[in-house]
Amino acid sequence: MTTAQKDPVLVVLQMSGGNDSLNTVIPFTDPLYRDYRPTVGIPEDKALPITDSLGFHPNMGPISDMYKQGNVAIVHGVGYENSPRSHFRSMDIWHTCEPDTLGTQGWLGQVIRDIDPKKENVVTGVSFGPSMFRAMALPGVPVATVDDLNNYGLLTGITEQAQRDRILERYKNLYAQTIGTGPVMEFLGQTGLDALKGADILGVAPQKYSSTIEYADNPIAQKLKGIAQIHLADLGTRIFYSDHGSFDSHSNQLGMHGVLMSDVSVAIQDFFDDLREHDAAENVIMFVFSEFGRRTHDNGSGTDHGAAGVTFVIGDRVKGGEYGEFPSIKVADLQQGDQVPSTDFRSVYSTLLEDWLGMDAKPIVGGTFEKPAFIETN
Repeated sequence: MTTAQKDPVLVVLQMSGGNDSLNTVIPFTDPLYRDYRPTVGIPEDKALPITDSLGFHPNMGPISDMYKQGNVAIVHGVGYENSPRSHFRSMDIWHTCEPDTLGTQGWLGQVIRDIDPKKENVVTGVSFGPSMFRAMALPGVPVATVDDLNNYGLLTGITEQAQRDRILERYKNLYAQTIGTGPVMEFLGQTGLDALKGADILGVAPQKYSSTIEYADNPIAQKLKGIAQIHLADLGTRIFYSDHGSFDSHSNQLGMHGVLMSDVSVAIQDFFDDLREHDAAENVIMFVFSEFGRRTHDNGSGTDHGAAGVTFVIGDRVKGGEYGEFPSIKVADLQQGDQVPSTDFRSVYSTLLEDWLGMDAKPIVGGTFEKPAFIETN
């Protein structure tokens, strides 16, 4: 757990669609990589060296620079046994920590509940996207869901303030009347009241924000800018969630994957530069993941759904380096043509929960898992 005075903050960036981990952290000296990927393979001289045998995608220059500074942990071979290679099922497993049954509780929803059991701050958790991510979902736990922070709120198109205030007051009265009238209506009413509170609280963040950082005009850059604005407004938000994609690269992979990796890498660097400019980076780490990796062999244009993937943990309090074993790509070691996971995703969660957020991971991840030590604890 962080020893700084400020509470630890976790930002999750989900690379939706199944990021190709073999073209993200590339075994560029392995001849099997060349044999397996005649179409989508990255040339050896283009990879950005991590070691003598592994390198980042050439468009990950900003992440490579942060890695050299010791602020990026690479966790190899992350996944779980018997990957279904389905976007929906795999994402559900990551979101609920339930690989064997259909989970009903988001792992971060449980975190938000434990951080703020009395629901004193309805923006303890903020989800950036058109809808709330399953990882944040837990009945009775408020989560502010933001698509565009600059236009966030209710009835923002009504410019006459007095008229808007009158209508919002009617909403409050309407929602309040449902409390105590049954579980379904009470849930809807409380959700409505929480949304009104969240809109009022988060609305101040863009107004208070000033920075020299110029974020790119793409979705992930603007989401991370919004997260920075909320964090810098000191509203007590502890858990942020965002996504980018789609990384589902069945065809035309080289061009599309290159653009996505550039977007993500530049946006992450801008985000942390923004926080450092305001002396607000030390209590923030970012976790970057995808629901699965992709097949070792290309299909002539792209790659299909795989199993093991790579995750990154980024921040000033991260002990940079490599964690876990890079899964073998030898034919005899593959399962159904895929790299086999060497690190259970719940191991990564356990480190985030216990060593960063200071919580007991076992009831959230459903057991005890070996923790990679990528967080500075002194």
